[in-house]
Order: sequence, then structure tokens, then C-alpha cells
Amino acid sequence: MTGQASARPWLGRTNWAKSIQTPLRQFLRTETGSAAVLLTATLAALAWVNLHPSSYATVWHTPLSVSLGDWSVSQDARHWVNSGLMTFFFLVVGLEARREFDMGELRERRRVTLPVLAGVGGMVVPVAIYLAVNAGRPSAHGWGTTMATDTAFALGMLALVGPRFPDRLRAFMLTVSVVDDLIALAVIAVAYSQRVRALALLVALGIFVVILFVRAARIRAGLVYALLGVAAWVAVYESGIDPIVVGLVMGLLTYAYPAARDDLVRASDLFRLFREQPTPQLARTASLGLSSAISPNERLAQLYHPWTSYLIVPLFALANAGIAINAGFLTAAFTSPITLGIVLGYVLGKPAGILGTTWMVSRLSRGRLRPPVGWAAVAGAGTIAGIGFTVSLLIADLAFNGVALEQAKLGVLTAALVSSVLTWVVFRAAALLSPPRRFRALLGAAEPIVDLAAPVDPGRDHVRGRDDAPVTLVEYGDFECPYCGQAEPVVRDLLTGHGDVRYVWRHLPLTDVHPHAQLAAEASEAAADQGQFWEMHAVLLAHQGGLTARDLVRYARELGLDVERFTEHLRDRTGAARVAVDVDSADLSGVSGTPTFFINGRRHHGAYDIDTLSAEVRAAKARAMVFHS
Repeated sequence: MTGQASARPWLGRTNWAKSIQTPLRQFLRTETGSAAVLLTATLAALAWVNLHPSSYATVWHTPLSVSLGDWSVSQDARHWVNSGLMTFFFLVVGLEARREFDMGELRERRRVTLPVLAGVGGMVVPVAIYLAVNAGRPSAHGWGTTMATDTAFALGMLALVGPRFPDRLRAFMLTVSVVDDLIALAVIAVAYSQRVRALALLVALGIFVVILFVRAARIRAGLVYALLGVAAWVAVYESGIDPIVVGLVMGLLTYAYPAARDDLVRASDLFRLFREQPTPQLARTASLGLSSAISPNERLAQLYHPWTSYLIVPLFALANAGIAINAGFLTAAFTSPITLGIVLGYVLGKPAGILGTTWMVSRLSRGRLRPPVGWAAVAGAGTIAGIGFTVSLLIADLAFNGVALEQAKLGVLTAALVSSVLTWVVFRAAALLSPPRRFRALLGAAEPIVDLAAPVDPGRDHVRGRDDAPVTLVEYGDFECPYCGQAEPVVRDLLTGHGDVRYVWRHLPLTDVHPHAQLAAEASEAAADQGQFWEMHAVLLAHQGGLTARDLVRYARELGLDVERFTEHLRDRTGAARVAVDVDSADLSGVSGTPTFFINGRRHHGAYDIDTLSAEVRAAKARAMVFHS
């Protein structure tokens, strides 16, 4: 490997490929790490309040005010965390839900209905259980504490206790959680807010209308949205409604879309100008051009997600999870209808509501609406949904005080612990099944979404492997891209180790950064005209530093091709139309970087080392077996 290919180390990831979505796996990796931080913060809160309760109360009841002239907002430290910082947490939840809706599993609208109904069922049943346990008591007012699922904690714990649950379960869970959050925030506004001030609420609604107009006008200045968001937060706060709803609404309003090829070309042109004239003005222009090529949804998620996962949510746990525990308190709490109602609502009601509603909708629709995963995975979603940490503690703080609040907190923490254990049990039970039964139990029989817009055509595509292979690996590549060259041995090893894999190469020359890529692609088509595409393919990827016309003719001669015919093919640009067809299919599939892989029509994200791709191939083979069985 020479030139650019050897200039930088291989990271095993696509550097130039843009993400068609903010990858759900990346979201989950952050949640997995943050779950451990959240557990640590919860334990720290319990230790703090039991070792020095007065200091715990003093810190979190410290008043803090923000004043501007005669106007001010004053809350204690705990409520600034709960209503202020947690707004950013719900912003991230809204961003991820919007991304799934625009480009993820839920972009097929028929897939939205089932998780939405499952989310509603997963709220109604726990509330009914809580009300049954607390019937006729003043504590019945706290029914809202059993409604919502903590998105961050539940997804994090799901990744820890059920690592082999399919990714589609996470998308299903995310939708269920967002439905929970939306309804729970509406419940907070209606049932647990103090006197609502109509004028302030109308002002807040007016600000949201302005935000919609600004978005429709395609104004991208982040400062404009930040100022409008702050104004909406203040207006909702003044209305008497908990302002955290602003974060969720702002996230849901933020579009997610793939970077367009024109935007990427423009960004590379701006960077090239800066490289030629490294001035501060061009540096700023290049920076703005690069960032504007990515959707606002992805930019905001990348900015705020680590902060919310590793700081804000753990800080919320530290401020709210502190319970003074002793034998007398535990005895009273676990016989209290508040604690029992919350624990039973989450541990029994959530799985029954989600699993039961999913089954009923699937039956009533006669299979037209079915879960994206198997029933064991749906059961795991139901059990892990019993983690209601964040919103439950928010509602408990509004519904109760004194001993009742402490009992409610204990119920929420106990439910989270038991739900995590139950999810692990479901996962272990599924793992004990035979492979075919396990695949069906986890993956289900729902037809997967296909990201590849142009199906593989053996009569047109360059294909290596059996036509009836259960797994098809498609690569969009560029012969001058160093990462494609570094991925080539991985692909060869993959084909050697899996006889049931079919490999397809499609051209995507990135001419704005690789000046010889188009000519090399046309040269491979000239070799294909003489039946030696794959031989030329291997030579070009092995000599990425030498792709001039003279080099290409030399390679043709070394391969024993008819050089005159090869040269004429290049001179007439006969292969250009064939390359253009692949480029058009890349545009339709939302691809603009190389290498980009599709496995059975689904886009592969992340690393492309042999272990990762082998695991993806095995999973794709299992899905194919389940779907066609």
C-alpha cells in the first residue's frame, strides 16, 4: 500500500462514509456505560443520606435564583436539576426518537402503530394495578408514578443483562419509552401541576408556533433555536407546568436526514480552500461547511448525549434517590400500599401490558401488525420497561412528600432492581433454547427493512459467490480509497470462512477527494468487458498509489488483456455509464462514503473487521433462516 493508503493507520471504520442515521448502537454504547455511572450515583445518594442526612438535605434544598431586572426564577438545587438540567435529557430522548422515525426502524409508518399501542398498554395496566392496591386511600393520587419507563436506564440495563437481544428490540423499546414519556409529561401537566396560568401557556404555544415557522424557513442558526427554546422553557415554567416537556418537544421537532452528496462535495471544497490558504476566515467557513453537512439532529445528539448520560442523569439520581433506610422503614414501606402498588405495577403490570397489548394487536390485525422481534424479545422489553426511574421519581416528588415520598422512592428502586433481574432470566431462558428456536424467539418473523434501494442483479452486478447464497454482502467502494484497500483482505477472509456468502462490488468514486477514482472504476469495467473484473479489482486495490492511465494500461498488460481493446474502452469512456448506474443506486440508498456495506439489504454501521462482519453475517443468516422457514 502506498501514498495516501499508508499515510494513516487503519481504524477499521469508515472515515469518509457519512452515517445515514445516528447509529442506534452508538446510542446504546453510551447508555451502557452511563447505566454503570447511574447505578454508582444511586448508591452514592443512598450512602450519603444514610451517613449524613442533614448535609444531603442542605445541599439539595439550597435556593438558587436567576434574575433579570424585576423578573426572577427561583428554585432549590434539586428542582433546578429536575426541571432544568433534565430538559436536556428529554431533548436527547426526543432526538433519538425522531431519528428512528425519520431514518431508523420506524421510517416505515406501519411499524409505529404497534409499539405506540404497546406503550399505551404498558401504562394502563400498571396504573390499574396501582389504583387497585391503593383504592379508597389518599395515596391513590400517586397513580402516575407507575406509568413511564426510564429510557436511558432501561436501554442501558437491557444492553447489560440482555446483550444478545436484537437491535430492533432497542428501536421498539425506544418508541414505547417515548410514548410513555409523552403521556407521562402530559399527566404531569394536567394532574400534578399547580394552578395553570393560561396567559403564560398561550405564550409558550405561540413560541412553539414561531419555532415551526423558523424551521419551515430552513433557518439553521443554532443560536436562534436556543433562544426560542429558553423562552419556551421560561413560558412553560411560568404557566405552572413542569418545563421538561420543552426538551422532548424540541427533540421531536428536529429533523434527521442523511448528508447529501452536494453538501459533502461543498464541504470538501471548503476544506481544500482552507488547505491552500489557512486563514481564520476560511477556517471558520470550512468548519461551518463541515457541520452543516450533517443534520441538526445528529449534531445535537452528539453534543448533548454524553453530557446527559454521564452527568445530568447521574446528578438527577444523586439528587433524588437518597432514602434514609432502617429496619423500621423497610418493614413499613414493604407493607405500604404506595410501595407495593409501584412495585407490582412495574414488575407485573409493565410486562403484562406490553406483551398482552402486542399479542392482542397482532391477533386482531391477523398478522398485518406484528412485533419487529420474537416473543421472547418482546417479553424482555416488557420486563425491562419496569425501570421507571427518572419520570417516576419526578412524579413521586410532585405527588408525595415526607414518608410517603420515601416509600414511593423505595418502590421505584425496588422495581428497577427486580425488573433487571427478570430481564436477565428471560435472556437466559432464551439462550437455553436450540438455535432455530432461539433465533425465532428473539428475531421473530417480521420482514426486515431493506436499506439497499437497488436489489442485486446477477446479470448486471459484479458478483462473487453462489446466486442462492443466504447472505449477500454489497460493498460500495472506491479504488483510490485507502479504507477500501484495507477492507479488501477482510472481505477475502469473510468469503473464505463463509461459503454461504455472496459478495457484490458497486462503484462509488469520490472524485472530489480521489482524482483517479473514476478512471480506475472505468478501467475495471474495461477489464470486465474481457471477463477479468475481479482480477483487475484485486490489482487496483493493491496498487492504490498508482492509478494513472499509464499504470492502468500496464496492469492490463500484466493481466494478459487485449491492451488495444482495453485502451479503446478507456478512451471512449465506455464504462462511465455503468459506473454512473452504481453511483445513482448509492444516492438512492443514502450512501455517499466508502466503504459502505449492506448485508442482506441492511446497512452495516461501525467497524468492518473480520470478527464484526462475521458476526453480522451469522446474524443475517439466522434472520434469513427464520424468515424463510
